[in-house]
Amino acid sequence: MAGNSQRKGAIRKGGTKKGAVVGSGGKRRRGLEGRGATPPAEQRTKHPAAKRAAAKAKAAQGRSTATRGGAASRSAGRKGDDGPELVLGRNPVVECLRAGVPATALYVAVGTENDDRLTESVRIAADAGISILEVPRTDLDRLSANGLHQGLALQVPPYRYAHPDDLLAEVHNSGSPALLVALDNISDPRNLGAVIRSVAAFGGQGVLIPQRRSASVTAVAWRTSAGAAARLPVARATNLTRTLKDWASKGVQVIGLDAGGDTTLDEFDGRGPTVIVVGSEGKGLSRLVRETCDAIVSIPMAGPVESLNASVAAGVLLSEVARQRRA
Repeated sequence: MAGNSQRKGAIRKGGTKKGAVVGSGGKRRRGLEGRGATPPAEQRTKHPAAKRAAAKAKAAQGRSTATRGGAASRSAGRKGDDGPELVLGRNPVVECLRAGVPATALYVAVGTENDDRLTESVRIAADAGISILEVPRTDLDRLSANGLHQGLALQVPPYRYAHPDDLLAEVHNSGSPALLVALDNISDPRNLGAVIRSVAAFGGQGVLIPQRRSASVTAVAWRTSAGAAARLPVARATNLTRTLKDWASKGVQVIGLDAGGDTTLDEFDGRGPTVIVVGSEGKGLSRLVRETCDAIVSIPMAGPVESLNASVAAGVLLSEVARQRRA
């Protein structure tokens, strides 16, 4: 009997575990309460629509990051265009130093074999107060794309461009009629240097170039200008057409130079304030720039040559303007 009583007690004890002796603590009541509206499929983490939305957002974020990175890269690239330039090789370095190109440092690789060009480069740099630094050859190897530095490199600081408004204001204050040259589609720095040299030779006051798609004042342009770039201001316009229109509103005639011009050099009057716009030999003047010009001047040709090099054509027209103003 006692054993049976014990077994019944065990049964009752197990029953106590399963049963709810007291209240549920409100759990059942809360379980019966409504849970509100069902969220959209995109907000339910395990729903396929939510997974597709998350993947789409991630892809959009990646594109945004890439765009920002590309913009930063382009910005850095533009900044790099205005940074110091490195001239490599013995002939280019000694020619830049002879032409008086401003430089901040001359790098000579350790163990470089001496010759007349190296000796002259070091002498000119020392006389000009340019720092002369002896560096490991591997340093110059990293700075040059093909390693053809010949143990010599010259660091040239970025050119300081004038603002177009400041250039025109300076010309007005000088009391002489403006004689300026603007370049359109000129991408060769040697042409830019030659134009700068011609403008200085024939009494011009400055050169205007666009900020984009144009040659800039590099060491090559410095060297070609034969030092004129140190004396003649070069302005850079964010928008060449807009700048030319602004100058025209201030009394400057805008003259385009093109082989197909409707005004010949003999008919051209350049005694008033003038800006001569020169296009490239291949592309010529761009459409918007051509429409901005008051006249398009052509240079008569005696022979079968169809056109002149841009810098040569600019020199011919500048020479004619200088002749008219002397007369």
